[in-house]
Amino acid sequence: MARSINQVMLMGNLTRDPELRNTPSGQSVVSFSLALNRAYKDQAGDWQEATDFVDIVAWGPLAERVAQYLTKGRRCFVQGRLQSRSWEQDGQKRSKLEVLANDVTFLDSRDGGSESGSGSSANAGGYSSGGSSGAVAPKSNSGTGNSSSSSKKKDDVVIEDIGDEPINLDDIPF
Repeated sequence: MARSINQVMLMGNLTRDPELRNTPSGQSVVSFSLALNRAYKDQAGDWQEATDFVDIVAWGPLAERVAQYLTKGRRCFVQGRLQSRSWEQDGQKRSKLEVLANDVTFLDSRDGGSESGSGSSANAGGYSSGGSSGAVAPKSNSGTGNSSSSSKKKDDVVIEDIGDEPINLDDIPF
């Protein structure tokens, strides 16, 4: 039997806040929708813009991270597969094609602004990776003695530049 390929990669903006639910067995599931903008030339040669809307579903720890960090309007990159569901509602058979996410990469900064070249990934395996070359740590106001840090929100993210110095592998604690 011939094998098939079912792989989807989408980048867009959330059309609504993710909806986190739990199954009766306690499994987390989140659903959200992406708006995918595209441009094309019509028959007259004029540029037109169109938007496609795609429903996304994620399960487990990935679902919890998506619900925690993504909100309406935020950009993300989703990798997954197409999945078809069917059910009966009010006596009518209904069906839906959606994307089952394996990995979601958050493309915006925490405050919602876009930062090119940086992002964090939340995947179904429970691992996270950052796309920036600097160290990323939550902002901590304790013991810094810096008066400007008190004006920042508690959950701001600080990206510290490590400079052009070579990294000594003996300094890495693991």
